[in-house]
Amino acid sequence: MSIFKKISLAFIVMAVVFSLAGCLDKQSPEEKMFEELEKVVSMEKKFEDQQDPLVELEKKEKEIYEKIIALGMKEYDQIVKLADEALAIADKRAEHIDKEKESIDESEKEFEKIDKTIKEIEDSSLKKQATELKDTMNERYRIHDELYKNYKQGHQYDKELYEMLKDKELSFEKLEEQINKVNGIYETVLKNNQEFNDKTDQYNKEKLAFYKKAGIEVSSEKEK
Repeated sequence: MSIFKKISLAFIVMAVVFSLAGCLDKQSPEEKMFEELEKVVSMEKKFEDQQDPLVELEKKEKEIYEKIIALGMKEYDQIVKLADEALAIADKRAEHIDKEKESIDESEKEFEKIDKTIKEIEDSSLKKQATELKDTMNERYRIHDELYKNYKQGHQYDKELYEMLKDKELSFEKLEEQINKVNGIYETVLKNNQEFNDKTDQYNKEKLAFYKKAGIEVSSEKEK
């Protein structure tokens, strides 16, 4: 046998081996969807990082507001100082909520990729489960859009209130009207936030149920 033929045979054998390896390594649609969904989780890390700073800023702002309300107009200079502090904190809150929204938007863009993967799932009941999971997450994104919009409106009302408190000629009627606007919008924000948390819990349960049905093992940390 010539050297040429030996080399040719070796290439054929190697080609067959690589071909078989490719078949063995091929991902199922379910495994691919697992990777896509977990990537979506990682993209919301920035969202999670905003939560504690936001709560802390809201707490500080509330304390300042209570101090302002407790002061009489004779303490006008102190009221102005505190109102300016509250305005600065409100602007910091806005930065965090914008970063939160940016993270959710990036997550949503990544999540859109699962549409193609769902179409590749052959098991009809598993495909139905995956579709319901997708619908739940899309509803979660919709709720967050509402939450963000109303939170930003509340932030604007807060800033208007602090500016009004620096006005020596401020009437009680105007102050009361603005406080009612602030309270009203934040009641809506609280409702939006609860809906968002509930939908997040629902999505996580549906995701784990999908993994279980697809035979995908997950760590105990992901099951929490």
